[in-house]
Amino acid sequence: MTKFSRRQLLKQLPAAALLVAAPSLALYPLPGGAVTAGFQIHDLDWVDGVRDRPVPIRLYQPTAASSAAPVPMIIFSHGIGGSRLGYSYLGSYWASHGLASLHVQHVGSDRSIWFGNPFNLVSRLQEAAQEKEAIDRVFDLRFALTRILEDPLGQIINPNQIIAAGHSYGANTTLLASGARVSRDDIPVDLSDARIKAAIVISAPRFYGQKTVDSILQPIQLPTLHITATEDNIQIPGYFSGYPDRLAIFEAIGSQRKALAVFEGGSHSMFTDRTRSGGAVLNQQVKEATQELSLDFMAQVLNNQASGIPSWSKRHEDILSKVIA
Repeated sequence: MTKFSRRQLLKQLPAAALLVAAPSLALYPLPGGAVTAGFQIHDLDWVDGVRDRPVPIRLYQPTAASSAAPVPMIIFSHGIGGSRLGYSYLGSYWASHGLASLHVQHVGSDRSIWFGNPFNLVSRLQEAAQEKEAIDRVFDLRFALTRILEDPLGQIINPNQIIAAGHSYGANTTLLASGARVSRDDIPVDLSDARIKAAIVISAPRFYGQKTVDSILQPIQLPTLHITATEDNIQIPGYFSGYPDRLAIFEAIGSQRKALAVFEGGSHSMFTDRTRSGGAVLNQQVKEATQELSLDFMAQVLNNQASGIPSWSKRHEDILSKVIA
């Protein structure tokens, strides 16, 4: 791995790299060389009959995809208290660049947590973090992936080009679906889905109730991209996870193909659709940088393109604290 700090970046980059223009974001061109600029949004209220559990989804679908070759798809898991409506800055961006994006809502840990008796909020949060819900979230992803590939809307999706992504609790869900192994009664539980080819992990906390991460994350062998910030701290009633946890997650991943981007300052929730968290200017800058970096990562994994991280780091050096690639 090559490690860049903000001040060391110019010294680390070869002269030729400094002359490279910003990589094209049109990674998945349609016939004739055009790239779709539009997309459709489909909200579907599915139910997993086996578990009798609702699995609402939102699909961002490139508008011209039906006339082109099958497209890759990102399956996205929200953080605690979120919903399928969140992280639209990512779903819309990916779809506008020719990829499908399927956002899954986890009903046991979604926005409904914030409603009800405020005196019971801590207990609702703690219940949502328990093992059963953590596992159900992975089954939500598995069900949604199977269902979309069987649905007429999913006929445009390439089943061999699926990437999982998530933020916060959703990052934990993504890691479990990518090969992380937790234990139940001291027996490792493998929840990995072989259809997932890579993972984008944003602000992942340690697994709830687990003191160590090495044994849990070492089994992950998929390419992973990790994104965080130096002020990326989770602080909700009854729970705290600091920025060092994000670094521990990255270090513990077993994959030899992994990258880390750390923004300077910010906040945990600036990676959601909130526009002012972490500072209005920095918030927008981080969102744009995250969009670009995620697309570059997918191009590397799915198209075997050379990494654009060195030039990406140069463009965004003013807001970066650390890059490892």
